[in-house]
Amino acid sequence: MTQEQPWQHTTVLLHEAVDALVTAPDGIYVDGTYGRGGHSRLILSRLSEKGRLIAIDRDPDAIAHATSGATRVDDPRFRIEHAAFSEWAEVLDRLGIERVNGVLLDIGVSSPQIDNPARGFSFRHDGPLDMRMDTTRGESAAQFLARATQREIAEVIRDYGEERFAASIAKALVARREAGQPVATTRELAELVARSVRTREKGQDPATRTFQALRILVNAELTELEQALQGALTRLQPQGRLAVIAFHSLEDRIVKNFIAGESRAEVDRRAPFAPPPPLRLRAIARVKPSEAEIAANPRSRSAILRVAERTAEGWAA
Repeated sequence: MTQEQPWQHTTVLLHEAVDALVTAPDGIYVDGTYGRGGHSRLILSRLSEKGRLIAIDRDPDAIAHATSGATRVDDPRFRIEHAAFSEWAEVLDRLGIERVNGVLLDIGVSSPQIDNPARGFSFRHDGPLDMRMDTTRGESAAQFLARATQREIAEVIRDYGEERFAASIAKALVARREAGQPVATTRELAELVARSVRTREKGQDPATRTFQALRILVNAELTELEQALQGALTRLQPQGRLAVIAFHSLEDRIVKNFIAGESRAEVDRRAPFAPPPPLRLRAIARVKPSEAEIAANPRSRSAILRVAERTAEGWAA
């Protein structure tokens, strides 16, 4: 675990997310992605003395930020646990909590993770090609590229990065590895991708999609998200809120389809006259950052907040 560093983080859609989330000041809430605590601190300000907030983060640096030094959250209503956001329901089990009034998931990489070269998330800074959000476990991006087949690498970059030149990038990575020089740093990877991508999107570094793909793979982000969303159906109280902030199309598509699937009556074609199953969610809102927020924090430009509410009708389902 590293000590707190000076890299700053600006919370995206701060007031919009908390305004939509907190409807019961005496309730229990989960911040499934603590980050640097922007959402958590505002949630606490909206709770009564009886309210509780359980925060979760898989990054040891985030845990240290919340529990030590000048940034420590010193509030008896607050507790933070080191876990992936997919494990938030398991955390509740350990704490003896059955139901909650709201769950917030701010999906993506925090600015301290991007800006710290030692974490290996960004092609703008040279550092070890790591990309793990939880540095205490799992395989780094460099380790994956050192052992995966050309086909596996191409599929990851294509599917998770939506990169048209995935095959060319994978071929170059494997050729370099077979020459005894596997990529080990962010700069090496960015330069290799730049040589392999024949055209560039305006305003976007050619390595953007490849870095995104490897980060998603290393952290199993899409699977994590699916598991976290499923947990909401069994843990949210009726009228409890689910608020999710996504930053790219793959994440947002999962959230959108999940909410739509649980808030739309589907007729079973095998039994067309049977009553449809109860709806378990009700879509509340879709919110994007304002022009003022994007101007102040350009990293917020792709964010989308989706909010849904647990229905009473579907409570027993």
